[in-house]
Amino acid sequence: MLMRTDPFRDLDRLTQQVFGTAARPAAVPMDAWRDGEQFRVELDLPGIDPDSLDLDIERNVVTVRAARPDLDSSRSMIAAERPRGVFSRQLFLGEGLDTDNITADYTHGVLRLTIPVAEKAKPRKIKIGHSDTGRQQAIDV
Repeated sequence: MLMRTDPFRDLDRLTQQVFGTAARPAAVPMDAWRDGEQFRVELDLPGIDPDSLDLDIERNVVTVRAARPDLDSSRSMIAAERPRGVFSRQLFLGEGLDTDNITADYTHGVLRLTIPVAEKAKPRKIKIGHSDTGRQQAIDV
């Protein structure tokens, strides 16, 4: 149901992890799985101000944006390894998910999305009529 069709994003993420870059913060790590009739997605965003979080959906693409403020220039930093600036991650969702009923929660540095499976994508029974007997029988689809 979650689509994995962005090889350029994966290449960009790998390049950032290997070489690092000051131009863009590191990628947002994510876990995603199906849990019964819904998908769950968890994105690690530690130290992010909840007011900076932005979650948009257009068609079947969910975009998560967050910002970690720049360093205070008056500080004499000994180490500055945490990425700063705007973070962004896009999720390409399959057609079988109910994008109108996504819920989100940000707790302890983890953004959790719950995406229900659409009714049209759930298994259901279809009645089949028999012309010779006039009866109907349910069959799993």
